Amino acid sequence: MTTNLIKYAVFLRGINVGGNKSIKMAELKKMFEDMKFKNIKTILASGNAVLETEKDPALEQKIEEKILKTFKMEVGVIVRPVSEIQKIVDAEPFKKITVTPLTRLYVTFLKEKPKSKLKIPYESPGKDYKILSVSDHEICSFLTLTPHHGTIDAMKILEKEFGKKITTRNWNTVLKILK
Repeated sequence: MTTNLIKYAVFLRGINVGGNKSIKMAELKKMFEDMKFKNIKTILASGNAVLETEKDPALEQKIEEKILKTFKMEVGVIVRPVSEIQKIVDAEPFKKITVTPLTRLYVTFLKEKPKSKLKIPYESPGKDYKILSVSDHEICSFLTLTPHHGTIDAMKILEKEFGKKITTRNWNTVLKILK
């Protein structure tokens, strides 16, 4: 019997941020092992994993339910085939951005199709945050850190415009998913 395993990236929303919703990556990996996933790798401590399993349209829901049962906390989960992550990287969404030590590049993953009426590309009033593109599945944006605006300000704009069923990753984290 042959099984067709698909490699997925799993993103957990809001864990291990500012001491909230603390989950050790070793415990998360064990939970995934208990779910019979294969080739599990956690990436950083911010709720990222790569694993293999058969195609399952209810995968996000099953992982959310298992996290609730295992860790007694509600955590939003967004799952993408690694092939989709590769397409984002291959599209080079930030190729025209001049990156400085104050630049932060982000990919925000969406759980559902966006309903935002924001005109894209969007630029914040202070011109320090820009949303470059929005698709049905992700948003590419970048921030220039200033004394008055940082990552939290950018996340507030994204949540206000796209809701809480999103999770954002730094571009370097997205690249680590593929390694």
